[in-house]
Amino acid sequence: MAIDKITTASITDGTITSSDLAAGAVQNQSAFKNIFINGDMSVNQRGTVTGINTNSYSLDRWITEGDDATLTISQDTSVPSAQGFGKSLKIAVTTANASVDASDTQMIGQRIEGQLLQQLLYGTSSAKSFTLSFWVKSNITGTYGMQFQNDDNNKVQTATYSISSADTWEKKTITISGDTASGFDNDANRSFRVLWWLAAGSDFTSNNASSGAWIARSSNLNSIAYGHAVNVTSSTSNTFYLTGCQLEVGSSSSDFEFLPHDVNFTRCQRYCQFIGKGSTSIENIVLSGYTSTNAYGSVDLPTKMRTAPSLTYTTTNLTLYNNGNSRTLTTKSTSVLNHSSVGLKMIGSGWSAGQALHLVNSDATNGLCKLDAEL
Repeated sequence: MAIDKITTASITDGTITSSDLAAGAVQNQSAFKNIFINGDMSVNQRGTVTGINTNSYSLDRWITEGDDATLTISQDTSVPSAQGFGKSLKIAVTTANASVDASDTQMIGQRIEGQLLQQLLYGTSSAKSFTLSFWVKSNITGTYGMQFQNDDNNKVQTATYSISSADTWEKKTITISGDTASGFDNDANRSFRVLWWLAAGSDFTSNNASSGAWIARSSNLNSIAYGHAVNVTSSTSNTFYLTGCQLEVGSSSSDFEFLPHDVNFTRCQRYCQFIGKGSTSIENIVLSGYTSTNAYGSVDLPTKMRTAPSLTYTTTNLTLYNNGNSRTLTTKSTSVLNHSSVGLKMIGSGWSAGQALHLVNSDATNGLCKLDAEL
């Protein structure tokens, strides 16, 4: 077997570098070029989220902002034909905002941590452009606004796109110039937002200052949705779909980067995890009676989270067992939360200090608890 060609630039001391992957020097490898996570909408740990009327996450990594309508967001099977996508994000209006006031806002988008943006070289003379590409469908045609926001420096740039045909999947591409003046903090905190406007009042649409330029958001709020001219929230008959969302370095778009589902799911778990969701029961959480009323246990997380998460119990169907009998459970709380594990504290009675207990959850749909480390 003959080797036709070896590209020496792609191998250094036997190591393939990430820059080689990005440049395509090594074939059939993923370069993780898409800054978005779950851009194909394939991960949906929370399920359908109803009654959204404030900032809320739905499909993994996707958040709504604004509070002037009530929305239902779900994972849908409507997708562009022959593009490789299996799922989309669907927004349905459940309580309409038929008349948009000057201060009204409604958006959906992603929040991105600064350490995922360093390759853009913002704040240097070599700042790079980035390109957003996505597939969109709505029954509302017209001009839509996009907002790109540097949260570390409170700066924005805007753009618009148009939906030409109702209820038809259309692909859109937008390129945004680099910012040589302001960079992103190199940490795990929120540095950047990409927002699709759904409804915007005149307080945000009356000035063209941010079109094609990075400007101060605080003094140019009347620019952040400039050009947006539709109201998706005007009727409960309206819908809005997104999929194939990709944000990449450079001034042109490339084919969407499909990651293996397990890789995509693990990346999403950095921000949100459910313990026990989808199981018939959880009998492997062992606790120890610290006193006759307090029992402690811990759960190691499959994925290290972005930061120490908040914990919300998603079920009341919990039972403590000890010595073959159920025990009284009066209060459930946490003792320790960190990036990699959760400490559980159960308060009740019927056991003795030093005895082992099992925590059993009979709610397979909701799981034991949700861990949230979102931006």
